[in-house]
Amino acid sequence: MSGALFPRERAVVSPGAVHVPDWLPVERQRELVAACRGWARGPVPIRHTVLPGGGVMSVRTVCVGWHWQPYRYSRTADDVNGARVAGFPDWLVELGRGALVEAYGEHGGYTPDTALINFYDGAARMGMHQDKEERSGAPVVSLSIGDSCVFRFGNAETRGRPYTDVELSSGDLFVFGGVSRFAYHGVPKVLPGTADPVTGMSSGRLNITLRETGLVG
Repeated sequence: MSGALFPRERAVVSPGAVHVPDWLPVERQRELVAACRGWARGPVPIRHTVLPGGGVMSVRTVCVGWHWQPYRYSRTADDVNGARVAGFPDWLVELGRGALVEAYGEHGGYTPDTALINFYDGAARMGMHQDKEERSGAPVVSLSIGDSCVFRFGNAETRGRPYTDVELSSGDLFVFGGVSRFAYHGVPKVLPGTADPVTGMSSGRLNITLRETGLVG
């Protein structure tokens, strides 16, 4: 949802990186929130990921299809409870393909097989990082629901400048592929109080990223 007086325009932030405001209708946002709440209860519950050095991520994460832990994928959540993660539903594949058609005009056979679902409370942040555990170079599809945030999208060489700060609001789509696929990106700030309860999120930000792992088994 956007409270802006005038519609926000889609933008190519860098080659292959496309921001489409208000792509998800409210009804679809509510459906996604309900699905994510179900996955958050298990079989692998949502958790704060512990990094190899002992640090704890401020976002809470639950995975579908493949379980991500720093810095690999597995079918079972060996760092949580050892359970096998929930299966990746066909309707998420279709959602990802629709997102690529919206961003690029075609989906090219895109078949995401994992979703990383991050919940940000008002204090959560995400440092600059690359999504590079996947063996596939297919685009990443990112969907936002709830509170708006500042999304920092950079370059593939360094965590520093040049980068562009984009405000992502509830319902927004952001796709990055091609030469931007391995660009550093992060969330330096969430904007509390910007969520519209009609989406099912009265506070906090839900971010769903769809990816092709390129893995088998």
